[in-house]
Amino acid sequence: MCSERYLNHPNFGMLYLVSPAGEGRDVYATLYAQRMFFLVSLQPRGSEFEVIPYQDARHHAELHLSRCRRNKSSELDRWQKLFHQTFI
Repeated sequence: MCSERYLNHPNFGMLYLVSPAGEGRDVYATLYAQRMFFLVSLQPRGSEFEVIPYQDARHHAELHLSRCRRNKSSELDRWQKLFHQTFI
């Protein structure tokens, strides 16, 4: 994955991808108020948005970073930078 991904939430506007969460779900954050996180499932007939707490979003991102390290992913630097920008 080399580019940023965005979604449009019906109430909260633009969301950006923070981390894959597994099982066909991804963690997104609001673009402007960056402390609101969603677990998003993209489905053929729309998207399902579930609001999640900051700690849950961070946990999903940490798990993803661990998988990237374990698999020696070429995208590790990108995901680490995004993690630091979002959570630190």
